[in-house]
Amino acid sequence: MNYLRHFGLRELPFGITPDTSFFYAGRSTQEALNTLLVAVANGEGFIKITGEVGTGKTLLCRKFLGTLGADWVTAYIPNPMLDPRGLLVALAEELGAPAGRESDQHHLLKSIGRTLLDLARARKRVVLCMDECQAMPIETLEAVRLLTNLETEKRKLLQVVMFGQPELDRKLADVSIRQLLQRITFQHELRGLAADEVAAYLAHRLAVAGYAGATLFDAAAMRMLHQSSRGVPRLVNVLAHKALLLAFGDGAEMVGANHVRHAASDTPAAASPRRWWSWRPSGRPAH
Repeated sequence: MNYLRHFGLRELPFGITPDTSFFYAGRSTQEALNTLLVAVANGEGFIKITGEVGTGKTLLCRKFLGTLGADWVTAYIPNPMLDPRGLLVALAEELGAPAGRESDQHHLLKSIGRTLLDLARARKRVVLCMDECQAMPIETLEAVRLLTNLETEKRKLLQVVMFGQPELDRKLADVSIRQLLQRITFQHELRGLAADEVAAYLAHRLAVAGYAGATLFDAAAMRMLHQSSRGVPRLVNVLAHKALLLAFGDGAEMVGANHVRHAASDTPAAASPRRWWSWRPSGRPAH
């Protein structure tokens, strides 16, 4: 990308692919990570993390899995559009449990149970993380609940973390899976970046990408970034990337509000930037 050399960067600072090297522990994200770590340490069966599109659920999931030590065995299922048997096949593959192509749900569940018991005897703990759970069929969610019936007298053999958009809560309210809802003991709702977090977020990602100069986004640009993105990290990244391109095109050394305004106007998901006269203090009449 042409602007890398112009701004002294090693790599793109505002990509939208989840990359744990760029993980930023904002207030809500750190609270979510703490919730996950405390919950699995306590051996809870079900944990739920929800958040709007672009708030960093997948990145949080990867950071969480990367934080767990060698005494943990992890399974990750990114594709929610599975029937109950498909889910069990995917989990068996993740755990290395024997599973024949023609195995039915009963035999898959038994194979997974034996593997989990073997791991427990080896003093290993197991956590399953499932992404985009709002798209998971009801009958598959019920199959997930059955997995947590696998336990010893002391603890669950499998802990499950569900990541999903807010629609997941509506799905879990279905009376047919009310037993699953009752088993969720820890939960957290991811929020976007607060206005006072944007500067630190930008500085963090720029530093990881190799930037070592002075502040690259002026104060007005940061305010407009937060306003236009509504604090959603993915949108902050999209707008910041476009703004850097525009600043480079202008030969500018700093990104200004005008660059962000033009970036927002070219981004359908962004909020329309307020005009300058809407920024007047409340109670002061317009002229």
